[in-house]
Amino acid sequence: MSPYRTIDDLESGTSRVLVRADLNVPMKDGIITDSTRIDRTVPTLLELAEKGIGVIVLSHFGRPKGQRVEEMSLKPVAQGLSKALEGRNVTFADDCIGPDAKEVVSQMKPGEIVLLENLRFHAEEEKNDPGFAAELAALGDAYVSDAFSCAHRAHASTEALARLLPAAAGRLMQTELEALSNALENPTPPVAALVGGAKISSKMEVLGNLSRKVDFLIIGGAMANTFLHAQGINVGKSLCEHDMADAARDILAAAAKTSCQVVLPTDAVIAREFKEGATSEACALDAIPEDAMILDIGPKSIAALKDILGGCKTLVWNGPMGAFEISPFDVGTNAVAQEAARLTKAGTLLSVAGGGDTVAALANAGTENDFSYISTAGGAFLEWLEGKTLPGVAVLRK
Repeated sequence: MSPYRTIDDLESGTSRVLVRADLNVPMKDGIITDSTRIDRTVPTLLELAEKGIGVIVLSHFGRPKGQRVEEMSLKPVAQGLSKALEGRNVTFADDCIGPDAKEVVSQMKPGEIVLLENLRFHAEEEKNDPGFAAELAALGDAYVSDAFSCAHRAHASTEALARLLPAAAGRLMQTELEALSNALENPTPPVAALVGGAKISSKMEVLGNLSRKVDFLIIGGAMANTFLHAQGINVGKSLCEHDMADAARDILAAAAKTSCQVVLPTDAVIAREFKEGATSEACALDAIPEDAMILDIGPKSIAALKDILGGCKTLVWNGPMGAFEISPFDVGTNAVAQEAARLTKAGTLLSVAGGGDTVAALANAGTENDFSYISTAGGAFLEWLEGKTLPGVAVLRK
């Protein structure tokens, strides 16, 4: 049984539901360039509407800092939402509180969908202001959160509002919470966590928390260079946080106490310039030239990671193994991602990924549809990896 309230727990007779979605989609010249976040919340909206419930959608867009900024209006998103909802009409309200919102909501019929204007046009939203939350609450008789990506923020629409109305997780939020729970809270061992990226300084809490929970902590990307440097390996001109060497050694020591095996590259792909098609070569770690930089893991490292994943039942992935944005330095990330995808499709591995460049890296590898679950949340996913309690999730617990 889920520890969170879901749509299934909404009281019978509920007529209007406020749904907090994340419709903060990329847009250029008024045109949505990626509708993923809209598409993912559609099942929740359709399910509620088909039950004859009036659906009032709340979202932020950009960072208008409490001011009305026309370029950050959600009005163009209403058209994209309507298209995603199989052509259902979406009525737009020019504000999220006040006369405009009340007028549009008052005219709603059962099963209709309304999108309110950008929550962040009001500074009270990000201040988690109880008065602002109360004005939102007055528009409906229940609250559904479908925005895990915003759940790490204690804002009026993610935290205070959930305390004023019967609150539940939408289907997207429910799916996300179940996937994350299966990956770290109640995983099937052995468990591997793959963490890549540029800096360990931004992921110290992530690494510390994971070292207490997983069997294998795989470290890639430029952050692996800092660990190699901390072990006395010359990394040449590679991106490296030399001042974080002590912190890297602390993580290695902490992992050893919990029998967590920290997995670092055993060889590397190096180049003397960082550009598309640059001359590169595989190199042993003890033979990295002073004028070269590590830009990817090498073939021996790839083979070792495939072996580890083959023996694991659960994988949490956050970040690339190398400079995947530029060929040929995407080989390592692609190869490991494709192996994780193969094991997932074979039914031997539960794979959950998210945060930062991860979605782009997996898309580049052609595996974005082959993992068990890929979260589009950035900051919320990272805070979950850190073991933090997310305020927008805590309020949904039974």
